[in-house]
Amino acid sequence: MINLSGKIILITGASTGIGAVTAQTLAKAGANVILHSGSRGDRHSNWSR
Repeated sequence: MINLSGKIILITGASTGIGAVTAQTLAKAGANVILHSGSRGDRHSNWSR
């Protein structure tokens, strides 16, 4: 897997589906991921680190 340490990536539509999986994959590769979704609610609360 590619090393994304030090990179900042914005993921839109990150609350579910492919956006959520993409965000998880990029975070595992070392990226600092910023999540955004149009959905209301607390779907990202378990992502904090």
